[in-house]
Order: sequence, then C-alpha cells, then structure tokens
Amino acid sequence: MLDLKDVYFFVQVADRGGFTSAGDMLGVQKSTLSHRIKELEAFLGVRLINRTSRQFSMTEVGAEFYQYAVALLRSAEVAEEAMRQRLAEPSGVIRITAPIEIAQYILRDVLPAFLRAHPKVSIHENATDRLVDIVGEGYDLAIRGHATRLQDSNLIQRPLTSAPWYLFASPEYLEQNPPLERPEQLEAHTTLSIARKGPSQWQLQGPSGELVTVPIAPRYQSNNLISLKEAASTNLGIAALPGYICRAELQAGTLRQLLPGWIAAEAHISALIPYRKGLLPAVRSLVDFLAAELPRVMAFGQASTS
Repeated sequence: MLDLKDVYFFVQVADRGGFTSAGDMLGVQKSTLSHRIKELEAFLGVRLINRTSRQFSMTEVGAEFYQYAVALLRSAEVAEEAMRQRLAEPSGVIRITAPIEIAQYILRDVLPAFLRAHPKVSIHENATDRLVDIVGEGYDLAIRGHATRLQDSNLIQRPLTSAPWYLFASPEYLEQNPPLERPEQLEAHTTLSIARKGPSQWQLQGPSGELVTVPIAPRYQSNNLISLKEAASTNLGIAALPGYICRAELQAGTLRQLLPGWIAAEAHISALIPYRKGLLPAVRSLVDFLAAELPRVMAFGQASTS
C-alpha cells in the first residue's frame, strides 16, 4: 500500500519545482526527500521525476500520478477533518424540516432530549408537508417518511428506522360490521384512505411474506393522516395508518389494530443532508442520535394487537 507521507513529499517537490525548495519549506534535507521519492518510484515501478543537474521535470507518468496524488491527499484531509469534528463539542444552530405528522408524533420528544444532552446546540424546526428545497432554502437536515425508495439526488441519504402502516378501526365500528379475519373480507367493509392517484387498493403483506392486493372504494379520502385517524376513531370505517400516530388511541381503546401480523405498507423514515466538505459536528451528532433513538421510539409506538 502507498505510503501517504511519500505521496505528500512527491506533491510538495512537484509544486515547488525541485527538491531544494521543497526541502526548505518542509524542513527536510534534500537527500532525504530524494530518497523518499526513489522509494515511491520503486514501489510504483515507474520513474516520476527526471533528475539532472540543471533542471527539474516530471515524467509523463509522473504528471499523471500527480493528479491522483493531489486527490488522495485531499481525501485524507477530509477524513482527518471529519474525525476531528467528531471530537469537537456540538454547537450552533441546526435548521431542520420534517412533515407535520413526523414532527408531532416522533420528533416532539426526541429533539428536546437531544437538546438537553447538547446545551450549546439550538434547533430551528419547520414542520410542513410542503416539499422543501433543502439546499435552496438553507436547511441543514430534512426528515422524510417514504414508502418507496427515495430518488438519487445531490443529498446524502441516511435510513433512520422503519415505519410500518397497519389497519385500524374503532370498537363500535367492529361491533356493527361483519368480522374481519382475512384481507379479502375488506371488500365488505367501509374504508378510509390516503388520497392517491390511480386505482384505490391496499396491498397487504402477511406474517409469512404473502402479498394480497385488495381493491377498495374509500368512502372518505384525505391527504391528511390526522383527519383519517379521526374519521376512523369516530366509527366511520377502516383506515390504513402509520402505527406511530395511533399510539394514544390504542392505549385509550378508541382504535383497534385489525388483522394482527399483516401490514398495509412497509414505510421508512430517512434523513437527508446536503453534501458539504466536513459535516457540522452538531448535525452529525443529531443524525447519529436520531438513528439510535428512532427505532426504539417507533417500536414503542407501533400498534399492538387487540
């Protein structure tokens, strides 16, 4: 493997046009530099520098290697800076954006806990369902819930946790309607659904991985999950919802989970971060904190069987 110090010496010699000026800058004897470059050439099996008494020049292969060497040293600097920043105490302002439901039901307890652990950090949160231009609007971090894979972009993507959806209905609705033991029986029930383009259907995944697609004719559709939850809680029908937003209703008994072992969607929550040279220590610490805490929060918040 290449000796990074020899690569560094080679770049300094090339940048300063000779061993003497490079040695003066580095505080290293000319003979030492010459020996280290010879060691590098022997390792690579090529001549990098033409040595004459009158002039200094790089060979053609030396000029090509110089481009790789500069890139290698820059990468090493970025890696070193990233590690040094991990040692720095997180401080400063983090601008974060997240959908309203995630902010209300997941981040509301997690962010205060992070702030208590990091007294020099401030968080400015924008809870909105608008698709925010993270880079253009100057955000440090965005949290996204998604059922499909996020598109590739100029953003760093880090998965945080899964967020499965389940079927829910009120006890009163279940008492007044036919029993539900299999997904196919949903066609006989009133359904409530998130508003989507295309045909209305639920694709349920069973405990053994089997998939069942059920066409539905929703009596009520909305792009707001809270509205769907309230409709289900007031006996209007069966709704597919993320488990984490139904925790209080499950505990209070105003909603029940249907078809235990079946999920209505395998959704996920991810962090999106703009590409930057050296991630701010506060942002890195927050993302690491979310990755550690959200699986625990979501496990507690997932629906329990009734």
